[in-house]
Amino acid sequence: MISSTLRSRTSVRYLARRTVALLLVLSSLAQAGPLRTGELAPSMALEDQHGKAVALPAQARWLMFAPDKAAADLAQDWLKTRGPRALDTLGAIYLADISGMPSLVTQFVALPRLRELPFPVVLARDAALTADWPRRAGQLTLVALDGGRVLRIDHAASAEDIAQRLLPPATP
Repeated sequence: MISSTLRSRTSVRYLARRTVALLLVLSSLAQAGPLRTGELAPSMALEDQHGKAVALPAQARWLMFAPDKAAADLAQDWLKTRGPRALDTLGAIYLADISGMPSLVTQFVALPRLRELPFPVVLARDAALTADWPRRAGQLTLVALDGGRVLRIDHAASAEDIAQRLLPPATP
C-alpha cells in the first residue's frame, strides 16, 4: 500500500515537472528568433541542468552559446578554471544546445555529468530555439549584451579567445 502511494506521488511529480518543461519550451518557441547586432535578444524561458527555470537574456552582459559538443567542452573546461562563481562575476549565462542528443543519452549520461558542474548550464533542448543563431563548428559563440540588446557577436576557438573577449585587460 505504501509502495503504491509513493509510486503515484512520484509519477504525479514527474508529470508536473514535464508539463512545466513543455510549457516553457512552447512559450519559448513563440519568442525565439535570430540574434542580430543592434537588436534585442529573443526572450526565452528554459531550464538549467537541475531543472531550475532560467529567463534569457535576463540581465546578462554575456551569453556564452555552445552549439555543439566541442564548443560545450571548451566552455566547460574554461569555466572550471575560473571557479564556481565565474558566470556571476562575468554577468554571463552559459547556454548549451543539446537538441541533437538522443533523449536516453541526455537523461542517463549528459544530465548526470552536467549536474556535477559547479556552475549553471542552461539547456536548449529544441533545435528550433537556436536554429537561427550564429555558430561555427567547434567554437563557442559569445554574445555581448546591454539591457538585452545584442552589442556584438564573437566566436572563440580556444580558452585564450574566450579570455581575450570576456575578461578585462590586465593592468600593469
